[in-house]
Amino acid sequence: MTTDTPARLLQLLSLLQTPREWPGGELADRLGVSRRTVRRDIERLRDLGYPVQASMGADGGYRLVAGKAMPPLVLDDEEAVAIAVGLRAGAGHALEGVDEASVRALAKLEQVLPGRLRHRVSTLQAATTPLTSGDGATIAPETLTVMASAVAGNERLRFSYRAADGTESRRLTEPHRLVSTGRRWYLVAYDLDRADWRTFRVDRVGDPFATGARFAPRELPTGSAAEFLRRSMYRAQESYEAVVTFAAPPATLSARLPHWVGAPEPLDDGRCRLRATVNDPKDWLAVRLAMTGLPFTVEAPPELAEATRALGARLMEAGGGTPGTTE
Repeated sequence: MTTDTPARLLQLLSLLQTPREWPGGELADRLGVSRRTVRRDIERLRDLGYPVQASMGADGGYRLVAGKAMPPLVLDDEEAVAIAVGLRAGAGHALEGVDEASVRALAKLEQVLPGRLRHRVSTLQAATTPLTSGDGATIAPETLTVMASAVAGNERLRFSYRAADGTESRRLTEPHRLVSTGRRWYLVAYDLDRADWRTFRVDRVGDPFATGARFAPRELPTGSAAEFLRRSMYRAQESYEAVVTFAAPPATLSARLPHWVGAPEPLDDGRCRLRATVNDPKDWLAVRLAMTGLPFTVEAPPELAEATRALGARLMEAGGGTPGTTE
């Protein structure tokens, strides 16, 4: 229970800045006080100039809305506009280091911006530079703020989605986290129609809509949204197992290959076999194997064997010879 009134008011204000309606009973539980105390604290915030709106009902509800002026002790107009424009630009470009916290901050700020300041932010943003994800795909800042609000409020999110092959679909999800890779934004969410966890590229999302239906957060299989995204991106790429035999002992090969390629297995006749799982076994792996300077034979896959033959032919032609001859 928070007995210090100023500290409790700050905690209450922090909760109200999440763009959702808070039932009085839920606020009382969060703060560890009675509903009567919550009502008194709401009146204190209103006296300070914060535009808290109440709704009628059995339990009642409260939310922070845009007022006629910025609340005191927060930001002046110029500061509010500057911060909103900066957050919009950073979120739109998905800059490394500008993560979900910035999007949540933008959602909170735009929730209480008066209309005249919202217009100034939009006008200034439109006059500077378009918001892109780094590869030409546009991301509207409103898309990010709607998603961030749904994540913060545990609110089901509905949106249209365009898959990589162009297929359009409608999705109903329980959003978990927004994740930035530095070039793109992704939403990690539980897809209710498919009854499984999914990742969605935000630049392929259209018309996101917070339904108002709340949910109890599920436990993500990997524990971390970033780790879940990394694994899902890796699974989306086709992988191959490369098997290559070298006419050399394992220690000799290990000294000439990066450790992340794989650990060679010893064979009875002094040779060794390398097994490596790769996403694209073509040119780069063929070049890496050739750079060892050791005789080798590709056992699998056929794509790697073909890439190795093509590399040998190109090198022979570049040296002025033909396959099967020496100068």
